Amino acid sequence: MRSWAQNSTASLKPVAAWAFLLAITLAIACCNGGGGHTQPPSDFSLTLSSGSVSVVPGSASSPVTLTVNPLNGFQANVSFMVTGLPAGVTSAPASPFSVAAGGNQPITFSASAGAATGTFSLTLQGTSGSLAHSIPLTLNVVNSADFNLAIVPSGISVSPGSSSAPLMVSITAVGGFSGTVSISVGGLPSGITTSPASPFPVNAGANQQMTITVAGSVANGSYPLVLTATNGSLTHTANLALAVSSVTFSQRFQHIVVIVQENRTPDNLFHGLPNADIANSGINSSGQIITLTPVPLANNFDLDHSHKAFVQMYDNGKMDGANEVHVGCNEGAVNCPPPNPQFMYVDPSDVQPYMQLAESYTFGDRMFQTNQGPSFPAHQFIISGTSAPTATSDLFAAENPSALGGCGAPPGAFVWMIEPAGVESQKSYPCFEHSTLMDSLDMQMVTWLYYTPMVGSYWTGPNAIQHLYSGPDWAKVIIPQTQVLNDIANGNLSQVSWVIPDGGDSDHAGKNQGLGPSWVASVVNAIGTSKYWANTAIIITWDDWGGWYDHVAPTIYDSYEYGFRVPLIIVSPYSKQAYVSHVTHDFGSILKFTEEVFQLPSLGYADARADDFSDCFNLNQTPITFQPVPAKVGKNFFLTVKRAPTPPDDD
Repeated sequence: MRSWAQNSTASLKPVAAWAFLLAITLAIACCNGGGGHTQPPSDFSLTLSSGSVSVVPGSASSPVTLTVNPLNGFQANVSFMVTGLPAGVTSAPASPFSVAAGGNQPITFSASAGAATGTFSLTLQGTSGSLAHSIPLTLNVVNSADFNLAIVPSGISVSPGSSSAPLMVSITAVGGFSGTVSISVGGLPSGITTSPASPFPVNAGANQQMTITVAGSVANGSYPLVLTATNGSLTHTANLALAVSSVTFSQRFQHIVVIVQENRTPDNLFHGLPNADIANSGINSSGQIITLTPVPLANNFDLDHSHKAFVQMYDNGKMDGANEVHVGCNEGAVNCPPPNPQFMYVDPSDVQPYMQLAESYTFGDRMFQTNQGPSFPAHQFIISGTSAPTATSDLFAAENPSALGGCGAPPGAFVWMIEPAGVESQKSYPCFEHSTLMDSLDMQMVTWLYYTPMVGSYWTGPNAIQHLYSGPDWAKVIIPQTQVLNDIANGNLSQVSWVIPDGGDSDHAGKNQGLGPSWVASVVNAIGTSKYWANTAIIITWDDWGGWYDHVAPTIYDSYEYGFRVPLIIVSPYSKQAYVSHVTHDFGSILKFTEEVFQLPSLGYADARADDFSDCFNLNQTPITFQPVPAKVGKNFFLTVKRAPTPPDDD
């Protein structure tokens, strides 16, 4: 959505050339590392529900099911011939017959009254183009009582730490057979068990459900199992192809929604959260222990959260300089600032929706903002993993710019850049040019939208990337941010969405109206009660620490990474329930997770070092049934309220 600020006079030719180079770069990265690999050729394998089948002369056998298992995207039909049939025995369907990739074909065998008895080795030969595979089948033509063994399906995949859906083991009587058959399962490695345990009985003409449980310690791979059925001198076998493979993010998630709030630490916003590392006191620069005291979410002062404030509070890792952080009171504020304003926590009653989400799903108490400064560079890290001005620069944008607008800022606008030595001595126009996650999504034709209250704010990340601002992707920047609620309701949610709040709903100290928890709950509730819940991961985080005290010192990687802790909540059907992650995460983790869900190459910035939130999910659990989150106001308030949009951060 464009406004006057987007009528840029910048030439599109450099942008087009940049896009061409980006396409080549990402293509090379995909094929030569950077998260990509060579795709093996498509193929297929064959399985049978039983390795043998018996038939009495003058009758037909019970069916044996043939399955074509596609490998690496195989999609063609396979033509089959049955060879080795003795005189007087026919198959149905008759050769040749066709089975589609992923399909099943029951096959029965009929023996004429004069068919000779005996044991015969058959071969089912399948061909598709130049591909050819075969599978053996033993045919028993018998005059005496016998039975057939079958297992359906004959091939399954189970993830470590989970159990299979029930398989059906069947015993079919032949020639008047009656009695009980003992079933044993061979080939079970350590860590894989069956229920019922092997051996187990099955009566003639009966079925027995069987499940397979794979321990979390079992390695991925193929495990051929053999079911052996015995009754006296009669023995038959059936093969079961067991594949153990971990469930991947891409199998569970088709949508990612990143909700970004503003300027809080875990110590400040999640006071009293069970099992989380939350401090009740801190230390100031005089070595005094300061007890954290309550403050409303909508308070009347703000704290400095520039890079300078980070350096003051960090104090070379001692984390005792919060009292040095500058405080600014709102115009007309009374009793401001309060004592020790940096050492305060939000009254939990003000943030109950956040608390409910954190206690119901996954909360991260080691989520760090990647950068050591305020909102403008933070939002560059959130969409690309860097705030560098170019792909080859060793500088980072360290502060908020001197004027709003990004690539539409007035001439003379600048942002301070930090050098590898940690010195802010250079300025740059706040318009950058390098690859972002949006470009990777575009290359794979993954849809995305960026919902924001206004153009030009520090929070509108694409605003400061030249090719996004001046190119066709700018149509994917949606104003107002409340449109996300309509898009969810109308079934138009993109595969990846960023959701930026209005200033009044942002949690920004001194500027919010106390409605941030309700805003977040309205988006989460909209998704949770829609068709998207089943395959969506919602990542809720805060862009910087806001100047509030936090007791955990970050690991320092360079002149500008990491910053202080910010809260993290991950909401999805596969989030670990009531779980606190103590694993180190940062904004690069959002990028890494998205790259893994949609199988994108790494950008090579913060995502290359980050984890992927894997400890926050149990992809094998029964999906969580969504329960709406109560809030002070609901989505109708945000869709109908009349107020001028404000940037979440303008200081």
